[in-house]
Parts: sequence; structure tokens; C-alpha cells
Amino acid sequence: MLHCNISTFLQYCKNSNFSTRSLETLEFRLNEFNTFIQKQAIPAIDQINYTHLIQFVADYGTPSPSVKKARVWSLHQFFHYLKLQQLIPNNIAAPLPYPKIEKKIAQFLTNDEFKRILNYFFQHATDGQGLRNLVMIMLMGFLGLRTSAIVAINIRDVDLVESRLWFHEKGYWGQTKKVIPLPQVLCQVMARYIDQLDKHQEPLFISKRKKRYSPRSLQFLFKNVAEQLGIEKKKNCIPICFVIPRPRRSIRSQGCKSRSVYWDINVWPTPITMPISIRIFTPFTCKNIPT
Repeated sequence: MLHCNISTFLQYCKNSNFSTRSLETLEFRLNEFNTFIQKQAIPAIDQINYTHLIQFVADYGTPSPSVKKARVWSLHQFFHYLKLQQLIPNNIAAPLPYPKIEKKIAQFLTNDEFKRILNYFFQHATDGQGLRNLVMIMLMGFLGLRTSAIVAINIRDVDLVESRLWFHEKGYWGQTKKVIPLPQVLCQVMARYIDQLDKHQEPLFISKRKKRYSPRSLQFLFKNVAEQLGIEKKKNCIPICFVIPRPRRSIRSQGCKSRSVYWDINVWPTPITMPISIRIFTPFTCKNIPT
């Protein structure tokens, strides 16, 4: 019954410059709502009432709080459009409240768990694919980068001479790139990995199909290894569950805008503490250095 109205509404949203993700959410949730209305045998739009909306949001398909929130937002937008087009006398979705979503408690890996994971990838870094996996896990563990930020890195974003990396914080190419210093141990492994790549490829990490590696594939990679090692962690906490080494001391050189930071790396497969000098030049500020 609502199929034509949903199609015209989505076109209206597209013309209004809604984001791609918003359009996908609206399409999926409103198609769910259309299926729900068809099961209720409601013949016309003006016969949909507030009770129907409540039943759809709260009970249809045992939704999670996040799904309920997406449904409420979609209904707000859709019925506002119907009111503008004078297809309904009142926006009955306006009073729908957003559900309260409890704040998630982050889960972190312990030093021992990270050692085991890092040692696993280190032992399997015998070819290009193994080196790729090792570099990705080291970027997650040492720098705390998100999965989306890691897979969005291009080869030209890596400066091994100055030991620094440019990245998009959340992986979105429209954002301004940020820069972060690289530990020398990570530079050494990354240099070995880049040397065996095709010089004409753009992404730093590619799949077997020669496509850019996806965040979902990286999540499954971590999840499978964690399960093999008997480490129970939720895959949605991967970007923040690693232990980032803390700087031991900081020394500012006289007469230059650089700083040497020494890291206590006690998670590398060899149980040693190794000082790593990171040169930080003018583009870097103190807030760029993890503490």
C-alpha cells in the first residue's frame, strides 16, 4: 500500500541531499513498516493511527533499542513528508519518543591476550597476506586506529622516512586527514610489507580479489583468531580493545621543534623492553601523542 509513497519520499530525500547511509536506513525501515501495515490489512494511509506506529516500533520482530531508534527516526521523516504533501491531515508520528539506549561498556584486551594475538600473526607473517594481517593488527594495537580508518589508508599516506602516517579518523574520505607518528618497529614491518606490493596499487591493504580490504573482513579476521586462541571479545569493540603502550619519558631537544618519545613495548613476541625514538616535527602537537 505504501510502496509508491515510499519511493517518492526516498527520491525527495535524495534531492534534499540526505546521506547515502540515511537513505539506506530509510528504505530498509520503511519497507519493514510497509510489510507490517500489509499484515494489519489497513486499506488506506489515513487509517493508520498512533497505536499502529507504537506496535511497529516496539513489538514488530523483537527489535533492539538501536533498531527502535532507527524506526522512530524513519517514521518521523516519512510522516512529516506525507503531511507536507497533504496526504494525511496530521503528523501522527511526531509524538513518538526515541528509546533510551544504555551506554555500552568497552571491553579491553589484557597485555597477555594482546601478546598471544600478536604472536599468532607474527608466526603467520610468512607471505604477503600474513604480513598484511600483521601490519593491520599492529596498527590497531599500537595506535588504536578504527577498522574503517585502517582499511581507508593508501600507500601514499605512509611516510617511512619521517615515521608518520596520515589517516581519516573514522575512515570517511570527506574528512580532513590527521597525522600520527609511527613506532620504528611498526615502520620496519610496514617497509617489508610495502616492498612486496604492486607499485601501481592505491590501497595499502587489498583482499585476494585485488579490492580494498573491508572493515567487516578485518573484524572477522580478528574474531576468528581470537576464537582460535580462546579469547572471548565482542567484535564491535575491536577498535578500542587493544592495549596501547604508554610513553616512558619525553625529551625536547634544544633549538629544534622535535620531540623524542620512548615507548615501553612489552607486547612484542620477544619479551623485551625496547626504546623507540619517534621524531615529531612541526605538524605534530602534544595532543597527537597518545598518553
